Amino acid sequence: MTTEVDYYELLECERGADDATLKSAYRKLAIKYHPDKNDGCKDSEAKFKAVSEAYDVLKDPQKRAAYDRFGHAAFKNGMGGGGGGAQDFGAFSDIFENIFGEFMGGGRAGTRAPRRGADLRYDMEIGLEDAFRGKSTDITIDVSGSCDTCNGTGSKKGTAAKSCATCHGAGKVRAQQGFFVVERTCPSCNGAGQVIGDPCGSCRGEGRVEKTKTLTVNIPPGVDEGTRVRLSGEGEAGLRGAPPGDLYIFLHIARHQIFEREGTTLYARAPISFTTASLGGEIAIPGPGGERHMIRIPPGTQSGRELRQRGAGMPVLQGRGRGDLVIRIEVETPTKLTQRQRELLEEFRKTETGEESPQTMGFFKKVKSALA
Repeated sequence: MTTEVDYYELLECERGADDATLKSAYRKLAIKYHPDKNDGCKDSEAKFKAVSEAYDVLKDPQKRAAYDRFGHAAFKNGMGGGGGGAQDFGAFSDIFENIFGEFMGGGRAGTRAPRRGADLRYDMEIGLEDAFRGKSTDITIDVSGSCDTCNGTGSKKGTAAKSCATCHGAGKVRAQQGFFVVERTCPSCNGAGQVIGDPCGSCRGEGRVEKTKTLTVNIPPGVDEGTRVRLSGEGEAGLRGAPPGDLYIFLHIARHQIFEREGTTLYARAPISFTTASLGGEIAIPGPGGERHMIRIPPGTQSGRELRQRGAGMPVLQGRGRGDLVIRIEVETPTKLTQRQRELLEEFRKTETGEESPQTMGFFKKVKSALA
């Protein structure tokens, strides 16, 4: 009776060893037991073959999974370590299928599930005001829907689909390629497992036809550029009664004449007169929700200053609260003056000492110092 040594023990590795550890261990042992390095020693040659066989199995994820579950029994009759014939592949194929059936499309007798309809995309542009308040709107789309004549079956009324003779209803066919069994979609029924003997005249056996549908889209407050709204089951109809896909509405926010948006924060540029900047005052900014925001301008406000109004920005999507409104001040120098205004400004200039504009005075002091 031959004693079967555990592959992990042969490679001197733990069962949970990763690929790099297994590879390193194999290289080390292969060098150690290689016949060329041991003057043809039979024991070293046998050890070298055993180590190579163990690594050949464990380096392959699928073989390793089978070995971890069934041990050497997974490779009986010569199916694992070299030698043996392909006629014994069926037993190992069953083991393989038990482990990987979920990824291979189910068991041998399982019929492939009907193919779900494709998801669809619809791009919609809305204004910032709609994004602020939210809205409900209707859209009209052309999409494949279930055929009313055959109720989506694809078969002529009074008839039914038959099991595919090629795959016997499995929806897939198998072909052996060396060590592995490869599953492919059945070419006769395209994976449906059934064929239409007498197709419906309206849909020509597909179970779906082109339709025009009007759908209501509910847009919640606070949506932003690229926000996606999903309409479940409103995509393309599935083939021959299969479930439909979904329709995804991608929202795009139109450019606004006043506001720019970053998340829930709204930015607005507000030019003000130099007298308001100097003396202070108040300006009114209309919000996207129709409200009116009064922004206080402190005396001595400079161009570029940002004034923040808390809670006056965009609403939080599917949440509570609102972002902020940020006003970027730009002080405008007057270009059209009346005679009286010019006289007043001339009088003001005569009274200037430099202390009124500390930044200007500081700059020219630096210039004077640099030129000295």
